[in-house]
Amino acid sequence: MAKQSQPPVVAELGRPETPEEAAARKAEASRLHRARQTFRNLLASLAVCALIVLVMVLIVPRDDSPVVRDIDYAAAAAEAASDVSAPLAAPELPSQWTSNEAELRTGADGVTEWYIGFILSDGDGNAAEFVGMSQGLDANPTWLADRVAKRAPTSTTVVGGLTWDEYDYTDLPPGESGNNAYTLVLERAESTYVVYGSHSADAVQTVAQAIADAM
Repeated sequence: MAKQSQPPVVAELGRPETPEEAAARKAEASRLHRARQTFRNLLASLAVCALIVLVMVLIVPRDDSPVVRDIDYAAAAAEAASDVSAPLAAPELPSQWTSNEAELRTGADGVTEWYIGFILSDGDGNAAEFVGMSQGLDANPTWLADRVAKRAPTSTTVVGGLTWDEYDYTDLPPGESGNNAYTLVLERAESTYVVYGSHSADAVQTVAQAIADAM
């Protein structure tokens, strides 16, 4: 009579596994297989999405040139005028000049300041030069010293028929001169006008001329 074969001994159990244990082992193996398959499918989907994004980035044209904001500083000055007693400067400049900021500020020293940031554009419409204008209302010496980087005037100059204090530090390296390489200051009535730039004196004088013309 043929001898019946015995179920194999499972090393982890030290004995043959029961039918229930065999069924559980197969179910767990099937679950792990499905989980691995799902994970591989997820990785494949992510790779496809990344490839699509990369293609879109490469084929969509981009304009990397600096964006020149154009704020209507004259309208902003008219709107802010009701909050102060002195007229606010809104100089008329040639068409290649725009403004990237115009606002009424009050600093820690309590001085109210009307600020305009002017941008001089090149022939292609890109920003070529910056000139800032700060009009301090009833300004004190501390406010003025901060606006001129605590420097002393180097001379005086006449712009627009008015005598301005001149702070000419264009001979300094750019890292030292900062935004105040060339500055003009005018005190008139209750306002102190500070016009400054980091490049040419001509650009600063153009803005100062327009301020003087409006007085």
